[in-house]
Amino acid sequence: MTDNDPSAAPDTGRAALRADCGNCFGLCCVALTLTVSADFAIDKDAGRPCPNLQDDFRCGIHTRLRPKGFSGCTVYDCFGAGQKVSQETYAGQDWRSSPDTAQQMFQVFPVVRQLHELLWYLTEALTLPAAASLHPEIRRALEATERHSGGSPEALAELDVAAHRSGISELLLRTSALVRASSPRRRKRDHRGADLIGARLKGADLRGADLRGAYLIAADLSGADLRLADLIGADFRDADLTGADLTGSLFLTQAQLNAARGDAATRLPSPLTRPAHWS
Repeated sequence: MTDNDPSAAPDTGRAALRADCGNCFGLCCVALTLTVSADFAIDKDAGRPCPNLQDDFRCGIHTRLRPKGFSGCTVYDCFGAGQKVSQETYAGQDWRSSPDTAQQMFQVFPVVRQLHELLWYLTEALTLPAAASLHPEIRRALEATERHSGGSPEALAELDVAAHRSGISELLLRTSALVRASSPRRRKRDHRGADLIGARLKGADLRGADLRGAYLIAADLSGADLRLADLIGADFRDADLTGADLTGSLFLTQAQLNAARGDAATRLPSPLTRPAHWS
């Protein structure tokens, strides 16, 4: 449900964690709940196909999602869970031709999506030299997560993904602390979980800041320096990132960028692509 071209991003070992809608059975268009809002033009219960989903599992308004009131679809990222569940977990057996699998498939999809998001973060963590002392532990966590994601439908449906995620979150926190300690900025700002909705942070020096889970909705971050800042789970909806420097930022995802506003001067980490709707 992204309007970016994943093939444009350099391959950093995370190619399988990028959405491939052509090999998915439209799972995000069925399994998820939609609520009328600025992001979605309709209400839709989980398990009910979106009316825009065609018989070939493609979106009938893909090129017109934003003007049609479905900007939320252009933000959502399954981290490759859609094609994994469709082609591997269920071996190409779709929910339309095998309706007896539908309910379980829709239950499994968000579990694999969470596991793939964790794989995205762990893969990045292994590229960070400042966290080299944690790399053996990170690698073990990554291998365990990969095993879970490749499990049977029954195993995935029963997995306590919250418990698994909790342990990895603690590991990523330690990783973040090691990396951010290398920031040249002496005083590292702690904005973890902070309410920064609409905050005026134009040109702010946020190098090495902890913005984990911060609410940055509609914040002005134009020209801000976010190098080495921990951005995991930060809410960038409608945030202004024009001219901001995000190179070297930690645990940023494509979905976060898709939700924000930026321009050609916004500097991005190499695995991510500039959203098509940016000016």
